[in-house]
Amino acid sequence: MNKKTKLSGIFMVVLALSLMILLAACGTDKSNSAEQATNTPANKETEKAATEATAEPVATAAPAANPQPKEVRIGFQIIPNAELLVKALGLAEKKFPDVKVTWVPFDSGRDVNTAFAAGGIDLGLAGSVPVAIGLANELPYSVYFLHDIIGDNEALAVRNSSNINSVKDLVGKKIAVPFGSTTHFSLLSALKQEGVDPASVSILDLQPPDIVAAWQRKDIDGAFVWQPSLAKLVAEDGKILISAKTLSEQGIITADVGIVGRKFAEQYPQFVQDYVTVLDEAVELYRTKPEEAAKAVAPLLSQPEADTLTQLHELVWLTSKEQQDTKYLGSDSSDSGFANVLQQTGQFLVDQKTIPSAPIASVYQQGIWNDSLKHE
Repeated sequence: MNKKTKLSGIFMVVLALSLMILLAACGTDKSNSAEQATNTPANKETEKAATEATAEPVATAAPAANPQPKEVRIGFQIIPNAELLVKALGLAEKKFPDVKVTWVPFDSGRDVNTAFAAGGIDLGLAGSVPVAIGLANELPYSVYFLHDIIGDNEALAVRNSSNINSVKDLVGKKIAVPFGSTTHFSLLSALKQEGVDPASVSILDLQPPDIVAAWQRKDIDGAFVWQPSLAKLVAEDGKILISAKTLSEQGIITADVGIVGRKFAEQYPQFVQDYVTVLDEAVELYRTKPEEAAKAVAPLLSQPEADTLTQLHELVWLTSKEQQDTKYLGSDSSDSGFANVLQQTGQFLVDQKTIPSAPIASVYQQGIWNDSLKHE
């Protein structure tokens, strides 16, 4: 090996050793840099987030801001008001596509009270009288909406051939009415105003379908009932003797009331508020396009659209904003005029020995949950 070749070999070895030292140094620098970087506050947070992301999931997640129920059970009645229009048009199903909406039919508010006592429904419709009775018996619900103020939609129909021309002529006659209903309250109120002892009248406890059947068999002389059953009585040898509208003008107010289970309202307050917006939508449709509303509801009432339109007009439909007036539900429970109506109704029922006792005014006030009206 010549000198030139030997020097060249030595140079290559030195160069290789230098590269190894340089690479080792670079690796050490990167390691130190990485260690320093992870000690900065920003990267500590990043490392913490990464650690949490790979950790086992927490057993209980934070509740949603506006939780929605998987299913809502709505107790309804065949009464030509906003809720029946909501059902006819499927507005609730459109508003809550991820909620199973189950409509549960009832013949009277008394049955609705029974369903609430058994935990069978979440929302319901009952007359002001059953609601007054329900609150007196501490049923677990609150008033969240007034579906309608009752007018000519409820009335006392009597048979033309029965020779009944005044309330006093009811003495000795057979008059049917669903006990514990608004019509029962109206009948007793009418008798009281005319000084007629209820014991002198044969008052029969029948549900609307049974009233129609008894009328057709000529088993009864009259009945205080609501639409559409009322129209069927009038169509078959009947006439109107007195209506709920006439009685309301004398201070005897009745209404169809929306009630909600208290636990349901506490768990899903936003859902109830949103459902009220759906009811408002139905009220607005009726006010702007009454014929369209009648067309939608008529099949549920099993009658012509013209008759349905007439019956829609017999009730007073109120928006949630209008119901915040103090003469209705009010803006808070302490100024609810309707709570006073419920108390007066309860006291009347006590006087008539229909219920044993009625609670103090504050109980009825607390039974009003008008936060449902304060939606955006």
